Amino acid sequence: MIEANKLVKAYLGKRAVDIDHLQLQNGRVYAMLGPNGSGKTTFMKMAAGLVKPTSGSIYVDGAPVSVSTRSMVAYMPTEGYFYQWMTLSDAGKYYQDFFEDFSYLDYERMLIDLELDVKMKVKTLSSGMTAKSKVAITLARNAQIHMLDEPFNGIDLLARDQIKNLVMQAAGRDKLLLLSSHMVEEMEDIANSAIYMKDGKAVDCVDLKTMRRETGLSMADKYRQIYGAAHQEVAL
Repeated sequence: MIEANKLVKAYLGKRAVDIDHLQLQNGRVYAMLGPNGSGKTTFMKMAAGLVKPTSGSIYVDGAPVSVSTRSMVAYMPTEGYFYQWMTLSDAGKYYQDFFEDFSYLDYERMLIDLELDVKMKVKTLSSGMTAKSKVAITLARNAQIHMLDEPFNGIDLLARDQIKNLVMQAAGRDKLLLLSSHMVEEMEDIANSAIYMKDGKAVDCVDLKTMRRETGLSMADKYRQIYGAAHQEVAL
């Protein structure tokens, strides 16, 4: 579980995140949506313990985020983090040395599912291959919480389907998955909850099944309703 209360992160006086209250439960796949600059990445980095809040609090499994909670969270940033000299096998062994919950066998299986070879050199990978390998190495950790920041960036339609399958396999009753993306319709296939971020605020957090039943709105419909025509091209 992730819980934020009166959570603020400000840079040079501007609030990148300003969340009054937000609670994310285990057993759910959350889509965190919003245009660039809405606070998605900053929130994830605070939950991962990589960025300290300016004020307020954020908890993981009931404990304040700290060095001790980092082992509960597997976080995939948008930035690349493999050394160029590595093979994908080297990257997996590197993770295995750092994280007790990392399964090299699961990582290898996911690479096969993504049509990647452990012998591939990182420096030879296309942007799409790099994106797929980042998802695999993150999901190969048996962490309570997985957070993937823009997992569909730089990959084609078929590769997006492969990643969606991996995410659905990783989901479970004791897991919390949080994914950010501009590709709203891709997220609608795998998420059961959606958080809409705007100007650093969580303006709505909805159960998608309930929203569809009670309002007839899809995730993309709600996106258009909140952000307006200016961001429709991002949502689809």
